[in-house]
Amino acid sequence: MLTGVDRILVVSRDRRRAIAAWRRLLGAELVREDAVPALGANRSVLRVGSSEVEVLEMAGIGAVANHLARSRPGVFALGVTALDPKAVQRRLDALGIHHLVVGEQIFVHHDWLDVPGLHLVVSPAAEREPAGLLTHLYEVTHLCHDFTAAAARLARVFELESRHFVPIRSERYGYEGRLTLFDPDRLDRVETVTPFDPGRTMGRFFARRGPCLYMAYGESDRSAEIRGRLNEHAPRDWTGPAEGEAADNLFLHPRALDGVLIGVSRTSFAWTWSGRPERVRPAAGAAA
Repeated sequence: MLTGVDRILVVSRDRRRAIAAWRRLLGAELVREDAVPALGANRSVLRVGSSEVEVLEMAGIGAVANHLARSRPGVFALGVTALDPKAVQRRLDALGIHHLVVGEQIFVHHDWLDVPGLHLVVSPAAEREPAGLLTHLYEVTHLCHDFTAAAARLARVFELESRHFVPIRSERYGYEGRLTLFDPDRLDRVETVTPFDPGRTMGRFFARRGPCLYMAYGESDRSAEIRGRLNEHAPRDWTGPAEGEAADNLFLHPRALDGVLIGVSRTSFAWTWSGRPERVRPAAGAAA
């Protein structure tokens, strides 16, 4: 039913500042602006790779204002695609799940979805001319109290094959969960996890905010260029290898991107922890 991840929605107190950061660090392009009264927001849409980032700024009462009342600027919702959005609507109706149709998009509040902390937007699948230094976005990390229940709920609502889900656990970052791959041959998924180490950054964040979206992940073949921009414009606001042609992983910290934490993995490298390590391709220029 779901074909991929194609966007994230982020909340900002100052859209112009957010747009400038995305353009400066990742080469994003502004493609359109409008208002979304259903969310109480003004919206600027950026193209980042073949994906989009919707920057939402509060314009009245609504879900965006509610988000800012309980949290800080950052990732607000995950955007996924469907070949047949009408079929998604019929599925939601059949399950009695309330939703809003906003233009061509379907918005599902986390309370309606019954997956605390996970707002979803479903858009029609579309081909786009890529822009900037990312290839595309493929993941958001969802923090919750019970990752097993969250993954099962997503599988049921959107008819995902749970046999394709991949268990994940990180002692380094202090969490355990599931990668809810929509397709076993693609990385697109929700990483729904439960932090277990309150002393780690993720654990402290979860203790303050509760169930929420924590970060997003994208792929790039141009990580050296991204690192160069980070060193020029935000030298203290990223982590990753300081040298080498193609970094396997980089992290852009929230201070760099107006509250949004973004991971960037070298193309195919995320299969290392996604159940298919044999699919990882050598970095360009690496010795055979």
